[in-house]
Amino acid sequence: MRRPVPVFAALAGLLVTGTIAVLTSAGPAQADVQICDQYGSTTIQGRYVVQNNRWGTTAQQCINVTDTGFSITRQDGQGSTSGAPVSYPSVFLGCHYTNCSPGTNLPMQVSQISSANSSINYTYVSGATYNASYDIWLDPTPKRDGVNQMEIMIWFNRQGSIQPIGSSVGTATVAGRTWDVWRGNNGGNNVVSYLAPSPITSWSFSVLDFINDVRNRGAITNSWYLTSIQAGFEPWIGGTGLAVNSFSASVNGGGNPPPTNPPTGQPTNPPTNPPGGSSCRVAYTANSWNNGFTASVTISNTGSSAINGWTLTYNLPSGQQVTNSWNATVSQSGSAVTARNISWNGTIAPGGTASFGYQGTFSGTYASPTSFSLNGAACSRA
Repeated sequence: MRRPVPVFAALAGLLVTGTIAVLTSAGPAQADVQICDQYGSTTIQGRYVVQNNRWGTTAQQCINVTDTGFSITRQDGQGSTSGAPVSYPSVFLGCHYTNCSPGTNLPMQVSQISSANSSINYTYVSGATYNASYDIWLDPTPKRDGVNQMEIMIWFNRQGSIQPIGSSVGTATVAGRTWDVWRGNNGGNNVVSYLAPSPITSWSFSVLDFINDVRNRGAITNSWYLTSIQAGFEPWIGGTGLAVNSFSASVNGGGNPPPTNPPTGQPTNPPTNPPGGSSCRVAYTANSWNNGFTASVTISNTGSSAINGWTLTYNLPSGQQVTNSWNATVSQSGSAVTARNISWNGTIAPGGTASFGYQGTFSGTYASPTSFSLNGAACSRA
């Protein structure tokens, strides 16, 4: 039931998943319900799941579930700030490791979402090491189990010497607030984190604003699926008394018009995709033998501004199949190939390059692809 987690900078890139196959349930919460089972869960309001999810320790953790949220009533686990947290007690809407909230319409394709609004109210404590974590999960498929390929984390608060996975890539204004943005990969999925400069106790906002910002960074496309929305805590040390006092989330279909900034009507966070074919160039070099081949791909930024996050798309000739890759996350559906940056090569400065490669098989006569698009814009061939 546990997603990959952020870790201390010294271990950035460490994969910690805590995956489980079965989730025990305490039934729907009518009055306060105490959950001490390691992976115990219950439902509230007939639409959300609350989970104890003590995935990183065998020590005792208990939560008290109310009709609107939960609080940590016991936390005996002691994690190391140079490693991962001990648990992720949380409340969620959607599907996570086969556990779907009652009546959910998730997963839903991003292009079909007209609105996705949420509100949260936290109680924080002193003398503990933790973050208040809000997660938005996305995947290229309508995934209901396992780890999704994209995790958006909103850090409402952090206490102690912990920080998001990866490295800081600058600041951004999203949903009317300024955030320190981090990007990383834990070996299982990409992570984009938004770190609040000071604690946020209560907030109502549009989840779509964060999804659109990640899309504009080239990390996802509108064909991806929103699978779940979660809010809770990642405690490293202590944490008794931490509480999600209230949580709400709703996702509506009907299309995804670009969000606007009143009164100008200009799209928020416009993409910095290379325009036309004038700002990117792709060199594709292949070696083939019998029924196998390797390909080396180099993306050049020929524009005047940096490309922050890239997704390269193209079609392989019939009969070709990618088998493994390096320096990029490469997926294939039919003949269509999508290559996405990993944690350390997502920014291409003006005049700079990013390279990746892969191995594949083919039948018949080998041929190389002829056209490429970077973040949706056509590139020239080198």
